[in-house]
Amino acid sequence: MQRTRNRRCRGDDGFVGGAEALLFGVLVFVVGVLLMTNAWAVVDAKMATSSAARESARMLVESDGDIAAAEAAGRAAFAASTGLDPARLVLAGVDGTFERCARVTVRFEYRVPALSLPFGGGWGSGFDVSADHSEIVDPYRAGLDGAARCVG
Repeated sequence: MQRTRNRRCRGDDGFVGGAEALLFGVLVFVVGVLLMTNAWAVVDAKMATSSAARESARMLVESDGDIAAAEAAGRAAFAASTGLDPARLVLAGVDGTFERCARVTVRFEYRVPALSLPFGGGWGSGFDVSADHSEIVDPYRAGLDGAARCVG
């Protein structure tokens, strides 16, 4: 009877085959994680900017029309909702007049970096995220001149 030899441990044939696929898989994984991180940064900035516009519009219609106080309220809401930098939040505009039944719209903009990393901040010019919110000045509000035209 002839004895067969175990060839399993002989030579290095096929040892390197597939190593490039492992490197490519790791590269695809890293790029995918970076894309998901960036997409979440844009979604997070959109929610925070929307919150800032909403609170700013509410403050504007419930105060005496003070835009600086409304902007401060928007910045406070933005800072409370996320860990994003409130210095990059810009009040892009306030539309409307401050009178009974008038619609007042507040718009905020925020620039999200092109590459966002959880612990490293961000790099690049990035994307502009904007949000606006409108409120109607209370028709029964005290301290405003004129009649309420929107009440039947």
